[in-house]
Amino acid sequence: MSDPANLLRTFVIVDDRQRAETMDVTDTFWSDLDNKYGDFAGRSLVACFSFDADWPTWEVHPRGDEVVCLMSGDATMILDTPDGEERMRLNEPGAFVVVPKNTWHTAKVHAPTTMLFVTPGQDTENRETPGSRSG
Repeated sequence: MSDPANLLRTFVIVDDRQRAETMDVTDTFWSDLDNKYGDFAGRSLVACFSFDADWPTWEVHPRGDEVVCLMSGDATMILDTPDGEERMRLNEPGAFVVVPKNTWHTAKVHAPTTMLFVTPGQDTENRETPGSRSG
């Protein structure tokens, strides 16, 4: 058996039949992902990212719920819901939030943080943090 992979350096793409394929994270990762999978229809990305600053944008996933799990650090997930902003502080390894489909979200980072994401990537959108509420 080969050595284990590391989600900080190798991401996992899961297709609609629950088959997993890995792709190394390189400087051209995002363009390579687009070239190989196009619009990412029916796929989810399993990835870890490390942050030491607030996210500069909000994002939304119209094709499904996203799971965000804290691996280390301290961050607050902010969800833009019909009832206003909902804030969830993640400050214990293993703490997680399920971001509902079609919910704009961002994060405020309180300490260097690593999070694991399971993201339905098709049709994902981003917007700058300042802006009107989604409707």
